[in-house]
Amino acid sequence: MATETPSRAQQLIGDVAPKLVQLTDDVLFGDVWERPGLSPRDRSLITVATLTALHRTGQLPSHLRLALANGVTADELVEMFTHLAFYAGWPNAMTAVTALKEVLAEQQPEEQPTTAHAG
Repeated sequence: MATETPSRAQQLIGDVAPKLVQLTDDVLFGDVWERPGLSPRDRSLITVATLTALHRTGQLPSHLRLALANGVTADELVEMFTHLAFYAGWPNAMTAVTALKEVLAEQQPEEQPTTAHAG
């Protein structure tokens, strides 16, 4: 019998809040995110902008990863944060750019140090 991989919500809070996990998995990501009116890319832009404006930093890294996976570029995210600095506050934008920098660093393969050779 195949075992289904637990969702991220199940992994994070399934033992404490199973109903919230069910609503997250079934309603939020199973219904709302799947509606045809907006693309996943557009939903990601909206979600990241909202999390930034409301300074919801705990959820920001996972939604930045999702936005990148949904085709939003790092340059587009930086441009959005720059724009939001004037509408949602400078500290919120700075925090979001810092979170993006950390997410991008996670996604970069470890760079091997180069050794200069004489000769």
